[in-house]
Amino acid sequence: MTAATGAGSLPGEDYAEACRVVLGELTDLPHLPELPARGAIANMTGRALAVLEGLDADLQPAGWRLTGTSGSAGVDHRRARSLLAQDLDTVEELIQDSPLASGGGAFKIQVAGPWTLAATVERPRGDKLLADHGARRDLAQALADGVRTHIRDVRRRLPGADTLVVQVDEPALSAVLNAQVPTASGFGKHRSIDLPEASQALEWVLGAIAEEGATPWVHSCAPGTPLGLLRKAGATGISVDLTQLTAADHDELATALEAGDTVALGVVPAVAPAGAAPTDKSVTETVERWLDMLGLDSAYDIVLTPACGLAGADGRWARTVLRILTESARHLA
Repeated sequence: MTAATGAGSLPGEDYAEACRVVLGELTDLPHLPELPARGAIANMTGRALAVLEGLDADLQPAGWRLTGTSGSAGVDHRRARSLLAQDLDTVEELIQDSPLASGGGAFKIQVAGPWTLAATVERPRGDKLLADHGARRDLAQALADGVRTHIRDVRRRLPGADTLVVQVDEPALSAVLNAQVPTASGFGKHRSIDLPEASQALEWVLGAIAEEGATPWVHSCAPGTPLGLLRKAGATGISVDLTQLTAADHDELATALEAGDTVALGVVPAVAPAGAAPTDKSVTETVERWLDMLGLDSAYDIVLTPACGLAGADGRWARTVLRILTESARHLA
């Protein structure tokens, strides 16, 4: 199977229009749009905190900070939760006019992963959660619990989506594993996380997704992401930027495809290039060359995506990217 989808984020602040674009262009695998231009309550971190179960947060000048267990949420955390519910209301309404309304379709949602959150969110005493073993564990477990509830809510609203993909975004995982996350002072780096602990946190979240009957993917457009670790932790879909892959990554993706997993391949730049823009024909040829290099064909489970999120693009380029991806997927199919 070959399909097309988006990484998650789109430009602009009009959520209903973003939904119309996604539902209109990505007919095989539409996704829940994210519009970071609406502020911190709508960006990747704010969205994930809105899903957390049992932990509250507030928004400080330095960014998001956990405040403790339920009952201590700041006004911005409450707004993030409310905004997510409103956005799901919008999708639920607009999807009635799409093929998903009749059943048998697929839909994708996204949530920031435990390690990207740990590298982004502060603990109550200050500095990143990454500095505290107990806080890291509590965050990952709260995220796993919250994702379960989120999946059930989405299924209730979108009964026509027989296949639900949950994409866990981990752009900071490589930095976490390689001690590249700055401390609050900016003069040092947080210690690297051991691979067993990194895997366990991912296993909790990916396992919760699978236990709810959804399909767990992990997405990262950052170089150096350990693809083998993601698969061992339970990801049955790996989403990557083709331009960031090493020889070892290509081998790992070939193994994933041959095992029946999905590879979501970022093949169109997230921002309009200065030179000649790609076309559906050139993208199709790029994917065919990649498959030929691996000794495979398009009969495997491949999904075409932008290289990364489209929040930095203009509206015209974002729509063009989704159209190119859909046409290329049809050529390959």
